[in-house]
Amino acid sequence: MASVPRDTLRSRFVEQVRITIGGLPSTYWFLWTGTLVNRIGGFVVPFLALYLTRERGFSEVQAGLVVSLYGFGAMFSALLGGTLADRLGRRLALGLGLWLAAGAMLFLGFCRDPLWIRVGAFALGLLGDLYRPAVFAAISDVVQPQDRIRAFSLLYWVVNVGFAIAVPLGGFVAQGGFLTLFVADAITTFLYGCVVWFKVPETLTQRAPSRSLLPSPIPFLDKIFLAFWLPNLLVAFLFFQSQAALALDLASHGMGTAQYGTVMAVNGVLIVLAQPFISRLVARRRRSAVLAAGAIFTGVGFGLHALSTTVPLAMFAVSIWTLGEILGATMSASVVADLAPVHLRGSYQGAFSMSWGLASCLSPMVGSWVLSRFGGATLWGACLLVGLLAGVWHLAAAGARRRHLEVLRTQQGIVGAALD
Repeated sequence: MASVPRDTLRSRFVEQVRITIGGLPSTYWFLWTGTLVNRIGGFVVPFLALYLTRERGFSEVQAGLVVSLYGFGAMFSALLGGTLADRLGRRLALGLGLWLAAGAMLFLGFCRDPLWIRVGAFALGLLGDLYRPAVFAAISDVVQPQDRIRAFSLLYWVVNVGFAIAVPLGGFVAQGGFLTLFVADAITTFLYGCVVWFKVPETLTQRAPSRSLLPSPIPFLDKIFLAFWLPNLLVAFLFFQSQAALALDLASHGMGTAQYGTVMAVNGVLIVLAQPFISRLVARRRRSAVLAAGAIFTGVGFGLHALSTTVPLAMFAVSIWTLGEILGATMSASVVADLAPVHLRGSYQGAFSMSWGLASCLSPMVGSWVLSRFGGATLWGACLLVGLLAGVWHLAAAGARRRHLEVLRTQQGIVGAALD
């Protein structure tokens, strides 16, 4: 077989890189780079429970309560952050959110009294994600509608790359003391705020008429948006079974922490290696079909954990629901960006992020209760049914959303050409 000339391979590679990253504005790349730096330094949350039990003497139950307080704060963070992005502007909301998050990390790291540790955990949850809706809103402002799927996919990819680096790096940094984790995380978060302040211009061109800082109820009154938001909430509930119920179920099959780590590593590795290719493959497909496929793969993947009594079977199940995660993440943010009015892009992205915060707060508790009360077969069977329901829901809602977006394309011209 004749070999392909090296120059041809290089040209093909350069062309693929150009197709993947070309044409996106510099503001996007500043946000992308800042996200990478911030995620690489994202040490606190993955090691929070370990810090509380080893450094502060909390029991596992007490540590779980503190982590839940963090999740409870995060649930409201997205709504508040989206409101700030619409009322104050993207740049101010980003800078303020990141700098407040850095302060909250230092506050929690230096707390010693159990009460203040609980207060600090809630504050970090509330302030730590204030900036996220503003990032998505700013990207929606500066990226052309036809490029949004690609832009949001690259952002999702770099978040996972940063997390994959942060966890092992955090373990190394923690050898110098857990306080180092808090300080390092605060520094990278503060630096991201500086990048935003000096390099990212204000992208909001049409401010919300209201000056109130109370979250806008409009996203939750938008029937088209809710028909997208609710099945996404169901999928998020499935995804967060990986945080508690899955670990408990695998442990009941005799798997230790090292084996559990090996199983869960499949998620990060697969996202980092496969997500850019999968995103390109599905970019021209109907978004409703991709979202439905993502929900179904997620349900099937978690359903397969009913059979994952060995490490290889568990790894296979994780690979299936990771594929579902990739498919959903590829399309979701662009749908939100298209549905949101210009002056409420932050509020819509905040409402979307809230579905994940709500799931992260409630899903581990619900899943653990079902697991302890009815067993793993019931839990994973229910996950399969919920995934199928969410997939059918996405397909059923597609027609109304398609007609609504066609009207917006005709009237406003700021909606992408992606098919729903």
